[in-house]
Amino acid sequence: MTPQHDGPAAPVLRVPDAPITLSTASVYPEKAPSAFEIAALLGYDGVEVMVSTDASSQDLTVLRRLSDYHGVPIRSIHAPCLLLTQRVWGRDPWGKLVRSKEAAEELGADVVVVHPPFRWQREYAREFVQGLARMQDETDVKFCVENMFPLKAREREAGMYLPDWNPVDQDYPYVTLDLSHTAVSGSDAMDMADRLSDRLRHIHLADGVGLPNKDEHLVPGRGSQPCGPMLERLAEGAFDGHIVLEVNTRRASSREQRVDDLAEALAFARLHLAAAGRVWEVSPGGEITRRDGR
Repeated sequence: MTPQHDGPAAPVLRVPDAPITLSTASVYPEKAPSAFEIAALLGYDGVEVMVSTDASSQDLTVLRRLSDYHGVPIRSIHAPCLLLTQRVWGRDPWGKLVRSKEAAEELGADVVVVHPPFRWQREYAREFVQGLARMQDETDVKFCVENMFPLKAREREAGMYLPDWNPVDQDYPYVTLDLSHTAVSGSDAMDMADRLSDRLRHIHLADGVGLPNKDEHLVPGRGSQPCGPMLERLAEGAFDGHIVLEVNTRRASSREQRVDDLAEALAFARLHLAAAGRVWEVSPGGEITRRDGR
C-alpha cells in the first residue's frame, strides 16, 4: 500500500563517515595540549598532530595522555617535513617517515601526511616515489602526499619540490589535498579532486585568496577556494577519508577569538559535509517518492 502524507516529508540527511578533525597547527602559537582541549570543547572528531618544534607534539607518552584525558582520538600524524622542522626527529628524511609511521601505529592513527622532498634533497627525491611505495607495503597506515605550490618571482615560477609540487600526475597511492595550497598555486581544486579520484584520502580544509607566495590557511569561507562545493562533492561520493581543519589563528586577538574561529570552521565543515542525500517528494495524489525515483 502506498503511504499517504499530507505534506512534504522531511529531508533525509546523509552524513559521510569522514571524521572532521583539528590540526594542532591550528592553535599556534599555543601548543598541542591546547588543540586537544579545544577539539574536545567544540566537538571535533579527533586531532591531527603536526610534529613540530613543540616538544609535546614529539612525545608519544604526552600525546597518548592528552588523547585519553580529553577523549579525543589522534587520527593522523603530520610528519616533520617543514623548513622549520628539519632537525626534528633527526635530519634523515627517511628516518622521519619511519618515526612518523611508528607514532601513527602506536597512537592508533591511520594516516601520515608527508610533503614531497625539497629540491636540494636530491638523493631523497630520487628514491621518494619508489621508497614510499615500499614503506606503504609494510603498514596499514596510509602515507598521504600533500600538494604544495611553486614560488613565484617576476611572473616566473621557481620549483621547490621534487619530483613536483603537484601530486596528481605522480604515482602516489594516497594524497592529501590542501585548499590553501591550491589558492597559492592557482590550481583548480575541484579538478584536482576529480583527477585524484580514490587516491584522495585526506583533506586539509582551509581557504585563501590566491596571493603569490602567501600560504594563508584562512577559515573556510573567508577566501576564494571552493571549500563548500568540495565538501558537498565529497559527501555525494560517500568520502570516508579525513577532513582536517588546518587554519591559521595566530593573529587571533585572544583565546576566545581563536576558539570562535575554530568553532566557525567546524560549523562550516559540518554544514557542507552533511549534505541532503535524498529528498522525499509528495505528488498531488499523495504518493511519496524519492527524488531519484526509487
